[in-house]
Amino acid sequence: MSASRRIAVVDDDHSVRKALKRFLRSFDLEAETYGSAGEFLDAAHQSIPDCLVLDLHMPGMNGLELQQRLTETGVSLPVVIITGHDEPGMRARCLAAGASSYLRKPLDDQALLQAIHQAMARSLLSNN
Repeated sequence: MSASRRIAVVDDDHSVRKALKRFLRSFDLEAETYGSAGEFLDAAHQSIPDCLVLDLHMPGMNGLELQQRLTETGVSLPVVIITGHDEPGMRARCLAAGASSYLRKPLDDQALLQAIHQAMARSLLSNN
């Protein structure tokens, strides 16, 4: 993958955002981080990322609500949901809403990287 691949990370935990940004950059993926769904939405009009890594549980608008809002407004981008608080049925709800993957924290680095690459590859195939 080239460095032009942009990943947006939305997570209310600063340490998670910082770690994911550093990790993604180590694989030549440009990473932009946002502390809330609102912060991401405010910046999204500037440019749409190639993939969105989205925390499920955040104050205000949660990850599933953000994913649904994007879909409702016609924004189609691959989403990888991450969560530290897995709930029964939530995986199925997120995947049914269009998420490419659903991963539990603490994240396995290779599983996350694979989920991002698969999400972007599926997105490229569906857009061709």
